[in-house]
Parts: sequence; C-alpha cells; structure tokens
Amino acid sequence: MTDPNANAAEQQRRYREFIDLMPLTLSIAGLPSSEQGRYYTEEQIQARLFTLRHAWKAARQLARECLQK
Repeated sequence: MTDPNANAAEQQRRYREFIDLMPLTLSIAGLPSSEQGRYYTEEQIQARLFTLRHAWKAARQLARECLQK
C-alpha cells in the first residue's frame, strides 16, 4: 500500500514544478493574448493547448538539462 503522505508530497512537488516552469513554458509557446472582448473558438483553444503541452515538455527538458550540468 502506498503512503498517503508520500502521495501528497509528490503531488505538491509536481505542482510546484508546474508553477515554477509556467513563465518559461509561456515564453517558449509564444502565444499572443486574446483581444479584449473576443473569445477563442473551441478549435483555437485546442490548438493553443497543443502548443502549450509541447512548450511544457521543452521547458521541463531544458530545466533538467541545466540542472544536470
């Protein structure tokens, strides 16, 4: 059986990693902000999510490479 405290600590660690890498992720993604009062379509949101997922993976990889050296 897994320790609930260990699971909570791991979830908290992953959340902290996510928050710490978010500025780099957004910078890598290079997505423009929406115009005031205009909303994205479902397809545009999906495309932006795809871009963010790939930017997140790149940001994580970059951070890992920098920490290893």
